[in-house]
Amino acid sequence: MQLDRYDTKILQILATQGRITKSHLAEAINLSISPCWERVKRLEEAGIIEGYGAKINPSIFSKKTPVMVEVTLGKHDAASFKRFEEAMQTCPEVADCFATGGGIDYILRVMVKDIDQYQRLVDSWLVSELSIERYYTYIVTKTIKHKGDTFEIDENLMR
Repeated sequence: MQLDRYDTKILQILATQGRITKSHLAEAINLSISPCWERVKRLEEAGIIEGYGAKINPSIFSKKTPVMVEVTLGKHDAASFKRFEEAMQTCPEVADCFATGGGIDYILRVMVKDIDQYQRLVDSWLVSELSIERYYTYIVTKTIKHKGDTFEIDENLMR
């Protein structure tokens, strides 16, 4: 699907203002309401817009401590990577898991109620068959910037 500048602007606005009215969206991209809304529907039908939602502040409901963890595996074979990644997928405390290059295999963001819970979690990983050779723990003391899931549209997609 070819995206033009109107489509791009619609996506940029809806990514940050999901509750914008049809008329305000049309005004922001300098189109009348009907053509603007037809574009939105087309983007939804194409699967580019997957849905709309509210960003909920999780700290209102439970106090969690974020912990960043660098993990290096002892074995670098497909089975070890697969086993580790499957364990992270099913671990509710793991909010994010990123495979990385440059000497560290994974970087995790773990959300726990306290450091004791974190250490018990790591201890369970170490006695399992996850092949963790070493890990480094970083306690997050303050969040300076967190954008969540954002995106920028590659201008080459419009060509």
